[in-house]
Amino acid sequence: MVRELLIFLYLCWFKVHFLFFRLFPLREKVTFVVSFGDNSRYVYEALKRKKPDMPVVFLRKSTCPYTFADTSAKVYEFESVRLWHMWCSIYHLATSKYIIIDNYYGFLAAAPFRPEVECIQLWHAAGAFKTFGLRDASVARRSPRARKRFLQVYSQFHKVVVGSEAMAHLFMQAFQLSEKAILRTGVPRTDFFYDDQKQQSIKDELYRKNPWLKDKKIILYAPTYRDNELETFHLHLDLERMYEELAPLDYVLLLKLHPAVKRCLDYDQQRYADFLFDYSDYQDVNELLLVTDWLITDYSSIPFEFCLLNKPVIFYMYDIESYRRERGLWDGWDKKLPGPVLFATEQIIDYIRQGNIDFDAIRSFAEEWNCYSKGRSSENLVDYLLAESQTAREVAVTRGY
Repeated sequence: MVRELLIFLYLCWFKVHFLFFRLFPLREKVTFVVSFGDNSRYVYEALKRKKPDMPVVFLRKSTCPYTFADTSAKVYEFESVRLWHMWCSIYHLATSKYIIIDNYYGFLAAAPFRPEVECIQLWHAAGAFKTFGLRDASVARRSPRARKRFLQVYSQFHKVVVGSEAMAHLFMQAFQLSEKAILRTGVPRTDFFYDDQKQQSIKDELYRKNPWLKDKKIILYAPTYRDNELETFHLHLDLERMYEELAPLDYVLLLKLHPAVKRCLDYDQQRYADFLFDYSDYQDVNELLLVTDWLITDYSSIPFEFCLLNKPVIFYMYDIESYRRERGLWDGWDKKLPGPVLFATEQIIDYIRQGNIDFDAIRSFAEEWNCYSKGRSSENLVDYLLAESQTAREVAVTRGY
């Protein structure tokens, strides 16, 4: 009840300021609202190549790992206690022709955009196993006021960027969107997986800064977050067993927690100093994927992009029944997976040691979920933004694939 009251008061405050700033002229300007930032950064770079003089603004949440300090854009701390930054943020939201967001943002329920404005949802995942939006199991436990607000927010998504028909289908269910809201330009950050020169440069630099990874077989454990483990995440892996059986074979284990998780302290750091390395603070997980030989994850969206590298993935779902009940999984999520679903550390060790990998399944999974992401997704989206007519926009989108 208190939470809903605070949200209501904030949105009232936001709307008053938004309506005032809406009196100012609308400008040919792109404003990004970012919690993650990687997709937005790729779009920004493509935009500057195509139209260097286009004004760009970044409104970054505190969770965003990118500062954008190396860009020519204006950058503000969004939804922070710094009032000047908030006023500037609302001003840019009210006066920009293009709003590009990468997450759910409640402020959209209090932002009556002008008819000429287009709000584009540049979602932070290329695919999904866990439900989200209105299909999230937790929505049923929220108040009628909250559910009404969710619908108001989703109705502001004029377009949603997708990399596949499979993801388009999920978006339409999760956000109650029609077919015309789907923008099939591909996911911008997947351009990275088609740039061999950039990949090699990043790998060389990563090994230079992390020499202990060179000549090692790297296992990356990248689980999604659990609502009850946001403060302290528990590994749920038998580290001692993995250390004894895999370390002698030159394996090392990298840990990459979800950005929402604050810490992981339930292991002996000294005992596993030459085997377990915490890379949770590493900015770009896709860079880590380049040096990863085996990915262990669960309900995360990482496999949808990792499969583009044609490497093996293990789905470690020790809590599948409780997760399905509390958070929810999409119907048919377990069809045509690129790797096995395992429930114990012993199974993981055995699978890695045996190395029976179905590369055909990995390639099939990659194609299904990335059929529009072919190396020029950022450029496709920028072409769409800069097109002068609806017909030109449709051509710009279809040309990319």
